[in-house]
Amino acid sequence: MVKTQSVDTNLLNQYIENSGLRIGYICESLGISRQMFDRKRKGINSFRGSEIYVLCDLLKVTSEDKPKIFCV
Repeated sequence: MVKTQSVDTNLLNQYIENSGLRIGYICESLGISRQMFDRKRKGINSFRGSEIYVLCDLLKVTSEDKPKIFCV
């Protein structure tokens, strides 16, 4: 059985909404397609460490919320 990453989609979506950034810009910054971003956001595929770093920087995710959003 493959272990997938658990993502708090609601909290991640709040950060995306509060950032005012467009999904297309976020995907471009991560270097992934919108479809792949949606799969990762839903926990179907896992975010890479470098993607988490960029995403947290873009969305200004607090160090307190980071482990809440990206649980392994």
